[in-house]
Amino acid sequence: MLKTGNLFFIVFLFFTSLFNVTAQSGPKIPPGKPKLIVGIVIEQMRYEYLPRYWDKLSDKGFKRLINGGSFCRNARYNYLFTQSAPGHSTISTGSYPSEHGIVSDDWFNRLLNKKIYATSDMKMLPVGGSFETGQNSPANLLPSTFSDELKIFSNSRSKIIGVGMDPHAAILSTGHMADGAYWYDDKTGTWMSSSFYIDSLPGWVNEFNNKALPDIYLERIWKPLFPIGEYTESQPDTSRYVKGIKNQKNFPYDLDILSRINRNQRDYSVLRYTPFGDTYVKDFAITAILEEELGKDDITDMITISFSVLDFIGHAFGPNSVEMEDAFLSLDRDLAHLLDFLEDTFGKENILIYLTAAHGISASPQLLESKGLTTGKFSSLKAISLLKSYLNVTYGEGDWVLGYHGQQIFLNRNLIEDSRLSLENFQTRVAGFIIQFSGVANTVTSSTLQTTQFTGGINEKIRNSFNQARSGDVIINLKPGWIEENGNVAEHNSAWSYDVHVPLVWYGWKVLRKVIHRRVDIIEIAPTLSYMLNISYPNASTADPIQEVVK
Repeated sequence: MLKTGNLFFIVFLFFTSLFNVTAQSGPKIPPGKPKLIVGIVIEQMRYEYLPRYWDKLSDKGFKRLINGGSFCRNARYNYLFTQSAPGHSTISTGSYPSEHGIVSDDWFNRLLNKKIYATSDMKMLPVGGSFETGQNSPANLLPSTFSDELKIFSNSRSKIIGVGMDPHAAILSTGHMADGAYWYDDKTGTWMSSSFYIDSLPGWVNEFNNKALPDIYLERIWKPLFPIGEYTESQPDTSRYVKGIKNQKNFPYDLDILSRINRNQRDYSVLRYTPFGDTYVKDFAITAILEEELGKDDITDMITISFSVLDFIGHAFGPNSVEMEDAFLSLDRDLAHLLDFLEDTFGKENILIYLTAAHGISASPQLLESKGLTTGKFSSLKAISLLKSYLNVTYGEGDWVLGYHGQQIFLNRNLIEDSRLSLENFQTRVAGFIIQFSGVANTVTSSTLQTTQFTGGINEKIRNSFNQARSGDVIINLKPGWIEENGNVAEHNSAWSYDVHVPLVWYGWKVLRKVIHRRVDIIEIAPTLSYMLNISYPNASTADPIQEVVK
């Protein structure tokens, strides 16, 4: 017979164990803040890739994020010049190019009288890698970023790292206060940085570089993951609407042959055109997290990771190619490996992930034309040449046009002023001339953009791309389906849906499982991060957070 005390003890154990089982099986209460924020940006990922390739995706990559997080189905950029550098800057600052100042990947600098790269900084020195690839910093980015505000809030205790194949991706996605930004050098096939961040590469970066992974990758043959006949979502591998890798247009791709300059030299840029490029970025990012000990303490850290292979494949093969499909499915596998690592290392409740794209891409004009659609390529070389002749006839001989880049015309304002001509009238005449060319939907002058308030339509998007100090005198908007003729099969740099509609997924710490159907502006990403962590918004951001993510 049990004593009363023993009976009470057994009953106590029973209810205690029952409570523990109930508590363990119930929803976990998220911690007060995430250990690590992971910002994943894919360059040139159209939204439609997800539904198009859905049945072939694994359960552990894109599907894991979408099924287990908040999926914004109608996320869009709200400006004209959808390029990579403006995309990264818009995501990180929560503002448009008109405010953050990164109006395109490159623009014409009037003071220097030459075209400059978005992160170009001649004051900086390369750290590792080649000289020409190393002179970069965030100096051209005007406002603060989310990670800058996180750094300020934590009294510089948060660690911020940016990783991407290109300087603009690693630099602009983090901001002014990052502890490190690393990018790939085509000349040496290694990771590098600049003197803005460090004086010498950390030992772990040197060790990673010493593995010579690009040489290993470029000795491989890129074969499709599945039998070629199963790529039914794409144009045939024999499609004539592609440029290819060094004029090779069909699988398999012998990368050793394609990357060889001579017996002892490689063209390491070939890595960018293969799925191995994204694998290389993923492995470096994982190494950075481990070696920099991100997420190891109670202070929230952040890493941004940019995958850019789709961008290069899109330009060379187009978004409807077998190569694009294979690269996307390979990226899904890399993403699955990254997510496995993050969840195994930190736990889903301790990481906050957002995934989006820097821009989309058009279809190949040749492909559209074969389907009976109105399309074409705008020849800027022809247009600017004829414009110069027209201006010389109208105003006399002179260098009236200083430069042209990415659908922006930069006029010689000093010559116009010295000739006692009205800049506004001169711009209007140029705009009226350019509108006559095939493929041009409309042209807008900088004078108009400075004096007119637009509240919708294409002109509002043009205004959001316009920065008075950096943009051109005349902005050119091409018709839907038209791209600028520059040798690429397909292109991005418009405000049409194929360029601005991108995926946006949230996953992890405090994120609810849901689908958000309303239109979401990409400038809402940074304030959403600030809202979730209860810190200041980036100083140029005026957008509201996406509150549905957490409630």
